[in-house]
Amino acid sequence: MNIQVVGVVGAGVMGIGVAQNLAQTGYQVILVDISEEILENAKQEIKKNIRFQTLFNKEKKVGSPDDILKKITFSTNYKLLDSADFVVENVTEKWDIKKEVYAQLDAICPERTVFAANTSAIPITRIASATKRAKNVIGMHFMNPVPMKSMVEVIRGYHTSDATIEIAKSFLAQMGKECILVNDSPGFVSNRVLMLTINEAIFLLQERVASASDVDKIFKTCFGHKMGPLETADLIGLDTILLSIEVLYESFKDSKYRPCPLLKQMVEAGLYGQKSKQGFYVYQ
Repeated sequence: MNIQVVGVVGAGVMGIGVAQNLAQTGYQVILVDISEEILENAKQEIKKNIRFQTLFNKEKKVGSPDDILKKITFSTNYKLLDSADFVVENVTEKWDIKKEVYAQLDAICPERTVFAANTSAIPITRIASATKRAKNVIGMHFMNPVPMKSMVEVIRGYHTSDATIEIAKSFLAQMGKECILVNDSPGFVSNRVLMLTINEAIFLLQERVASASDVDKIFKTCFGHKMGPLETADLIGLDTILLSIEVLYESFKDSKYRPCPLLKQMVEAGLYGQKSKQGFYVYQ
């Protein structure tokens, strides 16, 4: 399959990173979201991200912001996706919203189009059930920041075909990424483990066992992690963390996935982490 045009649905943190990475690796991109304000913010964030990349990767050619943005069409019109060979969906982790998005995509996109769900926890088989092309639906869990991360967790749904998996591998290879293929389960491998770790770290903070910086320092100095669990939570977004742990709790009905009350309180207070400039740490 010759993939030339890629739709990216959702211009949040992950959608912005995916669209930028795609444009930098030669794809024509259609980035879709619900408002012009969100799309304008996405455009400015991509410009800023490219400048940072240029500063921190002087040996690697990043490309100019103008050249990269020329490859991205910013739109609120889903109908533009009727030319997409491949779609990466990045909308919020709420099933009612995702279900409606996939109904729209299924009606608009050609039969050949592959749908890749960049979801944190919702099972790929459930997502595929919202379409009439279950064999063309695959999970593609990118890591943040997308342009800087070379590995992607790819998830095979119950009906995902071998052909779709090969297309996904080729697609990612052009983006300069490798993948690890896993079978479908809520949270997959990465977030089924990571969300438990982050949630438990927040319980430690709530119980005043240790400060946020000390919790993170233990993981970095004792285990060699580049970031601690609370720093990671701020990077991902505490709202996304809460939605993901709620999906796991709902899916498994296991009390170990009970969201920490402090996490809920922080989300209600609008303390989402880096994107709101305050979470477990304050950001300038």
